[in-house]
Amino acid sequence: MATVDIRPLAVTDARTLAQLYAENRDFLAPLEPMRPEAFYTFEGQRRHIAQLSDRRSSGSAYPFVILTGGNVVGAINLSNVVRGAFQSCNVGYWVAKDHNGQGCATAALGLVCERAFGELGLHRVEAGTLLHNVASQRVIEKNGFTRIGVAPRYLQIAGEWSDHILFQKTAED
Repeated sequence: MATVDIRPLAVTDARTLAQLYAENRDFLAPLEPMRPEAFYTFEGQRRHIAQLSDRRSSGSAYPFVILTGGNVVGAINLSNVVRGAFQSCNVGYWVAKDHNGQGCATAALGLVCERAFGELGLHRVEAGTLLHNVASQRVIEKNGFTRIGVAPRYLQIAGEWSDHILFQKTAED
């Protein structure tokens, strides 16, 4: 496997992400919220990245791209960052079908947790997966997350309110 790295998402990633999302649309559809057609275009990705950049500026989200061999193969985001006594966030990620099962997501999750607990000073990272998404559950568990329960109708995925298994990792883990 090529070396995996992450770096902050940049507006210059719009064309690459539009292409990756378009190529992986059918693969990702059962695992993600429904997206408008524009999301899969360069302009749609440019707007999406601008929104994420605003959230990064406010400290409520930290979006990254996942790289192997210097090429973007997916994305990983720390979102819903809450400071104060909570110091917590959610993490979500995806990897292109051609790079699935090669350890990219596992390595990227480890790297983003290092950032969360290190430079961002967070105490807790929460991850959730659909009940049947065993591959993603393995990624999370390999990174030392603990299963904390099932959240009924947690997120709207592929147009349906879906139950999710929730996991957490704290800075002490």
